[in-house]
Amino acid sequence: MPRRDLCPCGLPASYAECCGRLHRGDAVAPTAEALMRSRFSAFSVGDEAYLLRTWHPDTRPRQVTTGGTTRWTRLEILGSTAGSPVHTQGTVRFRAHYLERGRAGVMEENSRFVRHQGAWVYLGPL
Repeated sequence: MPRRDLCPCGLPASYAECCGRLHRGDAVAPTAEALMRSRFSAFSVGDEAYLLRTWHPDTRPRQVTTGGTTRWTRLEILGSTAGSPVHTQGTVRFRAHYLERGRAGVMEENSRFVRHQGAWVYLGPL
């Protein structure tokens, strides 16, 4: 599979078969890590509606902007706690690599995820 077809989340699958299914609403994230990966991909492809839809209503901003000069290039999952299909909460620690105006950068966060109305959503950083 050509590199350009791979999902931005870093798993060895095409975007359409991986995070694209979640973005289109054809599937839901079964784990907190899967949601984290799909949200990174949403930032990468500019899917602002998905980001808002998967943000907990208590912490969700009015809008999110993915355009501009930042290009998200790579995701590293550093660790997680709970967040499986049987849990109601979990954390995912990650490192997101990006380019901004030709300069490389890294953002690291330990994110909290909870189930809301049966689906995993992003609550915020720890």
